[in-house]
Amino acid sequence: MLITGVTGTLGSELKKIFPDSISPSHKDLDICDPISIKKLFDNNKIDTVIHTAALTTIRGCEEKKSQAMKVNVQGTINLIEQFKNSNSSGKFVYISTACVFDGNSGMYDENSIPYPENFYSLTKLLGEYVVSKLKNSLIIRTNFVAKKQWPYPKAFSDRFGTYLFANQVAIGINDVLKEDLQGIIHIVGDKKISMFDLAKMTTDIEPMTLNDYSGPKLTIDMSLDTKRWKKYNILQDET
Repeated sequence: MLITGVTGTLGSELKKIFPDSISPSHKDLDICDPISIKKLFDNNKIDTVIHTAALTTIRGCEEKKSQAMKVNVQGTINLIEQFKNSNSSGKFVYISTACVFDGNSGMYDENSIPYPENFYSLTKLLGEYVVSKLKNSLIIRTNFVAKKQWPYPKAFSDRFGTYLFANQVAIGINDVLKEDLQGIIHIVGDKKISMFDLAKMTTDIEPMTLNDYSGPKLTIDMSLDTKRWKKYNILQDET
């Protein structure tokens, strides 16, 4: 198994569940460099790829669109092409986001129609498209944060999601892999809460609203539903 983005929030949790996985840092594997990827696949027998590496900041992707396309879309294409050449029947797992939807209504399930609100979301949806062409692919949409101190001084009281902590999403990915499912799966919490309510679980923090925000357009309601999988309780201790 190969895990990309292992230094990120979700990648580091997946490494705990799959300690024997190949999990190179960015300096050891540049997904924008096909030669770097080919070398890795040539030197290792890999049957599963879990692709978490991405540029994920909305403002950063908006300000550096070419870099966002290079990493989030072309990087994914590079991995797919080299993986197909190495193991045409292997499973490719792509970690996507709730933000592929417009956020106007919420509780989007696997059959809902995506409509990105910003450039980050667009790149993730384009990544989904290229992954979906594989015979043995799994696209996981989710919405998570690290179970640690909230990294900002405030949190939105009027943005919503069916959030989970990253360690719970990692467990959910393992659960889905055991069933050898394909297509699109939403790994979600069983309750829609605000971002402020989420932040309060780990940090004493003040609320803010979207009226206090200036920047690229945000997905307001990121809540996901699922028709293909179970839901997880964010309050349940999974550590």
